[in-house]
Amino acid sequence: MGEIKKRLPLQCPACGECRTEVCGDFELPVLARLSDKEQQFILAFVKSSGSLKGMAKSMGVSYPTVRNILDDLIDRLSKMDE
Repeated sequence: MGEIKKRLPLQCPACGECRTEVCGDFELPVLARLSDKEQQFILAFVKSSGSLKGMAKSMGVSYPTVRNILDDLIDRLSKMDE
């Protein structure tokens, strides 16, 4: 049987509000393993409803630049799954 992986707790397991700390070895979710810049790109992508044209305009770069950033991010995420 496969090993059960622990998930990173995002809040106190008892009340969800206090500043209780949980220590241990936890596997980070895929998105948490990305750099801040990559996470911000993903948030912008979702907020723009996946419109690369809109993202290019808001970022002040060309559509191909945004497409290349997305392709690199997709490649990185694919390698994390392996």
